[in-house]
Amino acid sequence: MIEMAYAASGSEPTGGIAGWATDLMDTLGAPGAGLAIALENLFPPLPSEVILPLAGFTVAQGRMSLAAALIWTTAGSVVGALVLYGIGALIGRDRIRALVARLPLVKLSDLDRTEAWFARHGAKAVFFGRMIPIFRSLVSVPAGVERMRMTTFLIYTGLGSLLWNTTFVLAGYGLGDNWRTVEEYVGVYSKGVLALAVLAAAVFVVVRIVKAGRGTGERRGTGEQWADHEPRATGHRADTREFERDRIF
Repeated sequence: MIEMAYAASGSEPTGGIAGWATDLMDTLGAPGAGLAIALENLFPPLPSEVILPLAGFTVAQGRMSLAAALIWTTAGSVVGALVLYGIGALIGRDRIRALVARLPLVKLSDLDRTEAWFARHGAKAVFFGRMIPIFRSLVSVPAGVERMRMTTFLIYTGLGSLLWNTTFVLAGYGLGDNWRTVEEYVGVYSKGVLALAVLAAAVFVVVRIVKAGRGTGERRGTGEQWADHEPRATGHRADTREFERDRIF
C-alpha cells in the first residue's frame, strides 16, 4: 500500500507525525487524511504542513484521487473548527468576561474593543485566520464565544480551509519525493508568526506596566501635594481662631 510506494521511492516516513499520518491514510485512504486534519485543528502541535503535503505525495503515488484528498481534508478542517466553535459557545461571553476581570494588566475595556472589532471583521478573521499558523485553530473559539452566525462561520471556514489545503496538497503533489521541502519553508513562516505574536504580547505587557507605574506615581504625587497643603491650611485655621479669640477678649 502507501508504505510500499514510499519504500520504492526511498522516502518512506518512519515514526513521528509523518509515520502516523502515513499509517492513517494507508488504513482509511482519503478519509484518513481528513481525520488527521480534524485532529490537527484540535491539537495545533500536529502540523498541517506535514499532513497536507504528505497527502499530496500520496495522490502523486496514485493511492488516492486529488479531488478526494481536497474534499476530505477540507471536511476535516471544518469538523475540527466546529468542535472549537462549540467549545467557545459553551464557555460563553460571561465566563470570558469573568476570567478577563481577574487577569493582571488586562482590562474589560480591552475585551470590549476586541468584541467590537470581531463584530465588524469576524468573517474576514475566520477566513484569513485559517491561513495563519497557530491562529488557524484558535480563531474558531472567539467565533463561538460571540455566537457568529453558523452559516457565515461554515462558509468562511470552508473557503479559507479549501484555499490553505489546496495550496499544500498541490505542493506535495508537485514536489513528489521532495514533499518535505514544504515543511521546511512553512516552518520558517510559522516561527515568524510566533515571533510576531510573542513580540506583540511583550509590547502589550511593557506598555501596561509603564502606564500602571505612571498612574501610581501620579496618585502618590497628588496625595503628597494634599499632605503638604493640609498643615498650612490647619495652621491658617489655627491662626484665624487665635486672632478671633484676641478680638473677643
